Amino acid sequence: MQELSPIVRRQTIADALHRTARRLPSKTAIVCGDTSWTYAEFDALVSRMAAGLHHLGIGEGDRVAVLARNSHGFAALRFALARRGAVMVPINFMLKAEEVAYILRHSGAQTLATDSGLSELAQAAAALDTQVHQYIWLPSEDPSAPTPGMHPFDALVACTEALPPVQLGSQDLAQIVYTSGTESSPKGAMLTHDAVLWQYVSCVINAEIAEADRALHALPLYHCAQLDVFFGPAIYMGSTNVITGKPVPDHLLDLLQRFEINSFFAPPTVWIALLRSPAFDPAKLQHLAKGYYGASIMPVEVLKELASRLPQVRLWNLYGQTEIAPLATMLGPDDQLRKPGSCGKAVLNVDTRVVNDAMQDVAIGEIGEIVHRSPHLMLGYFNDPEKTAAAFSGDWFHSGDLAVIDDEGYITVVDRTKDMIKTGGENVASREVEECIYGLSAVSEVAVVGLPDAKWVEAVTAIIVVKAGQSLSEAEVMAHCQSHMAGFKVPKRVAFVEALPKNPSGKVLKRELRMQFS
Repeated sequence: MQELSPIVRRQTIADALHRTARRLPSKTAIVCGDTSWTYAEFDALVSRMAAGLHHLGIGEGDRVAVLARNSHGFAALRFALARRGAVMVPINFMLKAEEVAYILRHSGAQTLATDSGLSELAQAAAALDTQVHQYIWLPSEDPSAPTPGMHPFDALVACTEALPPVQLGSQDLAQIVYTSGTESSPKGAMLTHDAVLWQYVSCVINAEIAEADRALHALPLYHCAQLDVFFGPAIYMGSTNVITGKPVPDHLLDLLQRFEINSFFAPPTVWIALLRSPAFDPAKLQHLAKGYYGASIMPVEVLKELASRLPQVRLWNLYGQTEIAPLATMLGPDDQLRKPGSCGKAVLNVDTRVVNDAMQDVAIGEIGEIVHRSPHLMLGYFNDPEKTAAAFSGDWFHSGDLAVIDDEGYITVVDRTKDMIKTGGENVASREVEECIYGLSAVSEVAVVGLPDAKWVEAVTAIIVVKAGQSLSEAEVMAHCQSHMAGFKVPKRVAFVEALPKNPSGKVLKRELRMQFS
């Protein structure tokens, strides 16, 4: 039997864009600020940019770091790197210079792409004993001038040289995405084109991403949720994509209205901010039909408020993590109030279990760890065989999340393994206490952590943001909890803050809270 060339059956991230452009050449693909590209224009620009990357000496398998806010430039670079066969290393722009430098050193990136607003941070980080020797300047949502000494975006996309044949397969590395580091130093999850694209398929089926979508991408594209659960699958299907790097309520409400957005993802913190904005008006969201949330569980009271104020919006809860590209389970629109707080069931291409320490399925209602098998999964952690081996112990990927499963197979995350509070010999799930406290109408946000205590070993501690114009006391919080839960679960301490520390994906940084209040 004659052996076919691998390119005949190839499926990469860049191929997905090209095929959409062949199907829908004149449809609007990208809108960002004053920039608008059709799919044909976007695909051609990506090819020229890939040739420009080759001209800079970027080869197949080379790691290229990206430290930039959302923009059309970021979107183009994402696909151009894939077309060149290079490996994207997206970096959290909220990090400090030394933290960025850690990722640059660890990944071995020699090229760093950035924008005008972050160029100073990028250069400061690169100077801290990294291998970075050249920069790519990306345009921003608002007009800006290229940073001197950097290769400008316009020059790269004007490249007239032909891109040489790229020997790229679906099993080759597409990106190294560093974990958020909310609990430990970031680890680099190695994801292949194949893993990301299998994940696209699960997103399309389970989250109903469609060609007719007009999607708003407002959360950082450096994060795998916005990049690979929403932006990538939307390009795969041929949606119209509005990109912004300014996820503030008034701006989002304006874009939702102006572009008649019908599909929008945000973590619960952003949905809450929209609801609390003085500019919130359901009429501005009249076209919104599909709403998605993730990164943390939506408080039940907020779910009820969304259902009341935006009754036409169907909601999905999407759960996962970087290592699984990142979607793992989904709770659909019909179950939001029937199974409040649940992350649902495994999506199409994922096998998920909740197990005990012996890798046995837990009984209904018993706490265990979530483990997965899936073609979405990473190859492992970059340059970290020990952590890779630990993560895949027993031939399942260990999520580090603790959960229970009910008699219908729905999974509910109760905590991270490191967030389970052990107080006075009892285990307390911080999320259970948080849900109880959200029952207080004056509470805008709350995070519960365990803090060192001489008597209890760990003391259940609630850190609360109170809604504007309202008041709340420690005594009121404790009395409310005492009337709703066992005494050992009631917070021993209550603190009030103006805002909770979060990363740009909306996750509360509990490690910072432990450090601040210990």
